[in-house]
Amino acid sequence: MAIRVGINGFGRIGRNVLRASLGNPEIEFVAVNDITDAKTLAHLLKYDSILGPLDAAVTFTEDTITVDGRTFRVFKEKDPAKIPWESVGAEIVVESTGLFTNRADAEKHLRGPVRKVIITAPAKEE
Repeated sequence: MAIRVGINGFGRIGRNVLRASLGNPEIEFVAVNDITDAKTLAHLLKYDSILGPLDAAVTFTEDTITVDGRTFRVFKEKDPAKIPWESVGAEIVVESTGLFTNRADAEKHLRGPVRKVIITAPAKEE
């Protein structure tokens, strides 16, 4: 059974986490959270200025992105405590905003089924 992953911050690092994991049957992306709209996020995922175009079909709706038939939700929350990870069953959250790098802020993701947070920037304090 695949691990259900959410990504907070779908900038360069968040998109690269998803790109690097595409095709891995052990990882299922269930949602991303970013203040940018789904149309722009889908475009940036498909057409990366450094890595080149993604060799996958990418489509979007107002609140979803689909990559090669695999759909995940798009949330637009600024406060990590308000991101509805439980609604998509996320078990692990990749914190890639660069903003929530201390333990107290990262722990705001830990509720419902979320059991781990991976911080992609240098962590502060602990």
